[in-house]
Amino acid sequence: MNDESPRANDHGSGGSRRSSTISLFANPISVVGLWIAGVSFVVTLLLMAIEMTSSSHNPYLGIITFVVLPVFMGLGIVVAIFGALRERRRRARGEDDAHWPVLDLNAARQRRALAWISAAAVVFLGLSAFGSLKAYEYTETNEFCGTVCHTVMEPEYTAYQHSAHSRVPCVDCHIGPGAEWFVRSKISGAYQVYAVAADVYPRPIHTPIKNLRPSQDTCENCHWPQKFFGDTYITRNYYLTDEENSHTRLDLMLRVGGGDGREGPREGIHWHMNIANDIEYVAADERRQKIDWFRVTRLDGSVSTYVREGSGLPHDEPPEGEVRSMDCIDCHNRPSHRFLPPQVAMNAAMARGEISTDLAGIKGLGVEILEDEYQSKDEALEVIETTLRDEYADADHAGLVAPAVRAIQEIYRVNYFPQMKTNWKAFPENTGHMWAPGCFRCHNGDHVNEAGESLTRDCNACHVILAEQPPQGDQMMSLVGVDFQHPEDIGELWRDMSCVECHAP
Repeated sequence: MNDESPRANDHGSGGSRRSSTISLFANPISVVGLWIAGVSFVVTLLLMAIEMTSSSHNPYLGIITFVVLPVFMGLGIVVAIFGALRERRRRARGEDDAHWPVLDLNAARQRRALAWISAAAVVFLGLSAFGSLKAYEYTETNEFCGTVCHTVMEPEYTAYQHSAHSRVPCVDCHIGPGAEWFVRSKISGAYQVYAVAADVYPRPIHTPIKNLRPSQDTCENCHWPQKFFGDTYITRNYYLTDEENSHTRLDLMLRVGGGDGREGPREGIHWHMNIANDIEYVAADERRQKIDWFRVTRLDGSVSTYVREGSGLPHDEPPEGEVRSMDCIDCHNRPSHRFLPPQVAMNAAMARGEISTDLAGIKGLGVEILEDEYQSKDEALEVIETTLRDEYADADHAGLVAPAVRAIQEIYRVNYFPQMKTNWKAFPENTGHMWAPGCFRCHNGDHVNEAGESLTRDCNACHVILAEQPPQGDQMMSLVGVDFQHPEDIGELWRDMSCVECHAP
């Protein structure tokens, strides 16, 4: 008793309590819990170091670093606390302290056991580090982004694989460089995990994406805006839905133009780019398909505000809602995830010869089948084959039916996803004006400025028709542009209407 009392007094009562509390964790259960928490913490630091020093950042690595590993860390702490509480109850009952194995290095058997345990620990730590690195590398792949949550991401991933950006990593566009958006991606990724696990994600996925990073920080890393100027020649092939699948063709000079006067005239489509001109607008709907108010600030400092006639909005101040500065994504809103209308996809397949125009009425029939409602993709593919084979049972068409079946089935696979309620109608595309308002959101002749002047709706402001081959008749050609002839006889009605009034869903 006399030997123990001085040692206790030297530490003081506070030190004794701290030592006693710490000693509660000196039991096998708490040690295992602390070990789990410690390993999780070390792996978390390792992944954070890898992510912070990498040239690119992956939002899905945050699922492991900031969601999965913290769960294990918390679990380890809970186990350690449980062991400490259990140990305190044992001591309160007067039970003996937990017995630990006695390590005696003089015993050859224990030395061998220690050597094996040490070697196993080194191998485990090495494999953990290697596994963490490989896990990071996997989360950097497009396959991880597109296939881990297969049902949710199948439409976007399929469209991405068929896009012009199919070799650009997902994270380059969706995240980009920098710490700020790296942190935002982790928060977003954590919620996405919850949404998938709880099955509360929207069908189809909501667009446009809220708080999307400005295109100046992502798109413009590759697409240098100042280099876009001049004109581009394009050809468009169309087939009517009559029995003859009548063919019509347009040769267009697309007036790309630009906003940087050093490279070319500030005109054309890319006049809208915010190199020199600043266009701000407020959308009246979530999809940004209806714009009632926008303001243009030009290079010379002049400002014009346009409002839709009949909206009752004032010119001098924006209406309620988000005031957006127009950038690339406002027009190129589906750069890598396009879902084509059936007419567009059928036109392309017929122009490539994948669907023969000798099959009477194939254009109209294909569009009709594609637009039907199906419960599953398998059902749709079966109906496509059955319908075409029944429709063209004539032996004269035997060799043409199979390729048409394959082509139309492929159109459905790439553009229609019943489980996610995803198709072209769910995601209007703004680079055009036939299947969605697009250009006509502003250039519809209904917007006037303070002076009462209407914004132009002249088609030649964006493109010039150099040649047109109508379904019947001779081809029309002119270097200064020909007057458009609608392929179906609707008189002059097309001059006063927007294309979307007939063609959009």
